[in-house]
Amino acid sequence: MGLGGCIILIAVGAILTFATDWHMQGVNITVVGLILMAVGLIGVATFSGIARRRRVVVPPTAPVVEDEPRHHHVDGYSDGYGV
Repeated sequence: MGLGGCIILIAVGAILTFATDWHMQGVNITVVGLILMAVGLIGVATFSGIARRRRVVVPPTAPVVEDEPRHHHVDGYSDGYGV
């Protein structure tokens, strides 16, 4: 369920809690609305936490350029020929 679904849950819960005057036997519509609003708020908090974690920008590291090691020979061949 995305952010839109959470907002819909909050809206439906608010409508059931504050805008209806229904009386059903065995069901308290006000409590059902409050539960839907609570679930919607928990969903928004969870979604925003996941979205924030997903958008972490890691700065790129500069590539390490290593020079090739120079071969120093004691036999007089400094360029590597004759080895």
